[in-house]
Amino acid sequence: MHTVFEELKKIGIIPVIKIDDAAKAVPLAKALIAGHIPCAEVTFRTAQGEEAIRRINNEVPDILLGAGTVLTTEQADKAIAAGAKFIVSPGFNPRVVSYCVDKGIPITPGCSNPSDIEQALEIGLEVVKFFPAEQTGGIEYIKAIAAPYSSMHFIPTGGINAQNIIKYISHEKILACGGSWMVNAELINAGEFGKITVLCKEAIMNLLGFELVHIGINAENEEAALKAANRFSALFGFQNKPGTNSMFSGSSIEVMKSPYPGKNGHIAIGTNSIYRAKAFFERQNIEFNNESVKTGANGIMTAIYFKEEIGGFAVHLVQKK
Repeated sequence: MHTVFEELKKIGIIPVIKIDDAAKAVPLAKALIAGHIPCAEVTFRTAQGEEAIRRINNEVPDILLGAGTVLTTEQADKAIAAGAKFIVSPGFNPRVVSYCVDKGIPITPGCSNPSDIEQALEIGLEVVKFFPAEQTGGIEYIKAIAAPYSSMHFIPTGGINAQNIIKYISHEKILACGGSWMVNAELINAGEFGKITVLCKEAIMNLLGFELVHIGINAENEEAALKAANRFSALFGFQNKPGTNSMFSGSSIEVMKSPYPGKNGHIAIGTNSIYRAKAFFERQNIEFNNESVKTGANGIMTAIYFKEEIGGFAVHLVQKK
């Protein structure tokens, strides 16, 4: 898969932007960066799209920038010359797609049925836009048509919002979701970039879905661990569940039979996507202990510790089931 798509997958959300005034482009891009969504698809739906891309590329180079609603090869050329790193089109135009593929330009054409997908596969694509997502049948329809095409990934766009994004992004074939609810034209035109940053932060936190899973307490030995677990059980009626290395009292308190990472113990934070959560923190220069990675039978990461401790506790991410 092209590195552009790998980076979009790590982010998970692609703001789809219709911009009426190119002067708003740079502050908008900075608002996206501050909101932890360092990518954007600037559409060619207005005459300002090309200039907006150029200004963002020149002044906010850390943002991964794409051009949307590209309908012709001429528009594709203009978008790339302005600084776009990928092209998005609403439908599958063989001429535009072939042109971009021949030039090595990442493109995600709009596909909404098996015939479109097979055209995309025939030309060597691994990622397509699924548009319009909600109006065409949503995630259940994507699941149905994706099943025969094991190598294809989708970027659903159209009707995606804060309420339904999780049901899309949790499916393994969804590379990222495109949406405009955090960057609607009214907010951009009014210059409400602080509000856009807030909405972006809310969107990314909703996508990642952080929540406390359990707290681990370091005990000196198995006897001490059993004693502590029994005390929690006696006080609160929690059921004890013995394990190889620890005792669980209820579902949220783990007492280790011997000292584990962390001076006092560890805290497990669940996330909807450990892959995207790790990338989210690494973009903020937060380091992980890569030797602590745990993987499932399928080889996919299920847990990883941060390098730092907080209040004497090691902290690790775990993949929600």
